[in-house]
Amino acid sequence: QVQLVESGGGLVQPGGSLRLSCAASGSIFSSSVMGWYRQAPGKQRELVARIFGSVGSGSTNYADSVKGRFTISRDNAKNTAYLQMNSLKPEDTAVYYCNLLRIPSMDAYWGQGTQVTVSS
Repeated sequence: QVQLVESGGGLVQPGGSLRLSCAASGSIFSSSVMGWYRQAPGKQRELVARIFGSVGSGSTNYADSVKGRFTISRDNAKNTAYLQMNSLKPEDTAVYYCNLLRIPSMDAYWGQGTQVTVSS
């Protein structure tokens, strides 16, 4: 069973930065696709960024709304994925969820979510 533990959320002023972390248990991390999703009140959960594992050579994808501001990365030695968020805007306010997509089974696992609030 894979467990994901997120940390790093909080309250930040517009223009500020936060870094989210997602620590995964188990030995499947390096080959898995890691993603960050977010869900704002009254809205559907959306993909923010994802990073492929050893199969995908670590390539990344971003939502248009965060390109140039957010950076996803991973440290396979620590079984941890990160989301560096810069130039935060009030519309980035949401609960952020970490996702692990196991390859090749495509089993998906979710973290418990961490609140990010951007407000002055």
